[in-house]
Amino acid sequence: MTRARHLLMALAAGTALAGMAATGAMQGWTDVIDTPAVKSPLAARGLLNGLARAGDRIVAVGQRGHVLWSASAGRDWQQADVPVSSDLVAVHFPTPAQGWAVGHDGVIVHTADGGKTWQRQRDGRPDNADVPLLDVWFQDERTGWAVGAFGTLLETTDGGAHWQSAQDSADNPKKMHLYAVRGIAGQVWIAGEQGTLLKLDRASGRFAAVATPYQGTLFGVAGTANAVIVHGLRGNVLRSTDGGASWQPIPTHLQVGITAAAVDSKGRILLASQAGHLLASGDDGASFAPIPLDRPFPAAAVLDAGPGRVLVAGPRGVQALPLP
Repeated sequence: MTRARHLLMALAAGTALAGMAATGAMQGWTDVIDTPAVKSPLAARGLLNGLARAGDRIVAVGQRGHVLWSASAGRDWQQADVPVSSDLVAVHFPTPAQGWAVGHDGVIVHTADGGKTWQRQRDGRPDNADVPLLDVWFQDERTGWAVGAFGTLLETTDGGAHWQSAQDSADNPKKMHLYAVRGIAGQVWIAGEQGTLLKLDRASGRFAAVATPYQGTLFGVAGTANAVIVHGLRGNVLRSTDGGASWQPIPTHLQVGITAAAVDSKGRILLASQAGHLLASGDDGASFAPIPLDRPFPAAAVLDAGPGRVLVAGPRGVQALPLP
C-alpha cells in the first residue's frame, strides 16, 4: 500500500468520522489518540509501513499504532508499548536510542530506549492540524522535520519537545502533499505530489523548489555521497550528480509506483515497488538491475538487514529477502 493510498484512506476516514460525530453516533467512542496500541501476536503479519535501524536493532511501524522491534536482524520481533492506536506511517532513528515515528491524526511519538517504549509528543488536536503525517527525518537528536498532507511541514530544534509549522519556509504555494523527507550527503530533501521537490537552503533556512523533468508524484529520495535519486509513479527514477542542478531519467523498465528506497551496507541503492519488484544499483544510481525473487512482496518500506539480506515491509508484514 503506497503512502498516497494511505493519504486517501485517511481523508476518507476523517470525513466518515466527522459525519458520525454530527449524528451523535460516536457516544462511547474513544479517540485513537488516547487509546494505547493493542498487543497482538499477529502484529508482525499485519500492515507495516516504515522501517528503521536503531543501532543493532530494527524497528517497524504500522497500522493501529503497532511498533515492532528486533534484535536479530528481523528474524524475531517484539511488540513495543505505544500510547496511541493511530496508524503509523514512517520512523527514523538519528541515534541508536532516540527515535521518532509519525502517522495519521497528526501523531508524533518518540522513544528514548531504542524502540521498546514510546511517548506521544504531538497530535493534531491543539491546532486542529490532524492531517496525516507521512514521513520524518532527524539530522541529530535535536533537529528534525516531519511532512504530510496538504503541504504540512513541521520542524523541531529541541528533540520534539516543541514542533512548529515551517510551511511558510517552503516553496510549496499550492500545498502539495509531501511524502518524504531525507538527508543525503549533508543536504535535506523533501519530495511530494505533482513533481514537488524541495531542498533546504541552510543559509536562508528555506526549502527551495528544485526543478526536475518529471511532473508526476514523487514518493521518495535516496542517494549516496556521489548522487541523489528521486522515485515515484510508473517506475520513474531521476538522478542528479550536481546537487539537483540537473537531472537524468534512469530506466527501470517498470510501470508501477516505486514506493521505497534504501542504501545497503555495501553502498548499493535499493528500490522496491508497490507490486513487489526489488531493484539494486551498484553505481550510485546510474543503472538499476532487478533482483530475482521467489515471489513478489509489495513494499511500503525497505531496509538493509545485514550481509545478503534485505527487509521489506508492506501489507503482509515484514519479509526477509535474499540479496545477491
